[in-house]
Amino acid sequence: MKQSSLLKNLEYKSDRPAIKVLFESDFTKEIRIVFKSGQSMQEHKTGFPITVEIFDGELNFGVNGEVHHLERGDILALGPLVPHDLTAVTDCIVRLSLAKGDTVQRVIGVTQNVD
Repeated sequence: MKQSSLLKNLEYKSDRPAIKVLFESDFTKEIRIVFKSGQSMQEHKTGFPITVEIFDGELNFGVNGEVHHLERGDILALGPLVPHDLTAVTDCIVRLSLAKGDTVQRVIGVTQNVD
């Protein structure tokens, strides 16, 4: 069994979203992304499917140029190679589930390319 917490040891960065690997299972990599209101991740895509859960807060999630307003408790699945971007409307905690073949470094790279 592997266990972690979405709420313990929260760290908000002033200049970009904060990424923390919660754990890796045999099938996925579970990541927490913590946004301050107004922070964003520019449009990007991955070669693998992802699942995104809004654990707390509100987020605008862009998919192929269309913005979807997501709130606490919302969850979505996105297929591979779908362009998407994220902008926090409020302080926000996001759980991101990556396929085992995807890399955490890719996600970190997206947060480092901020405007």
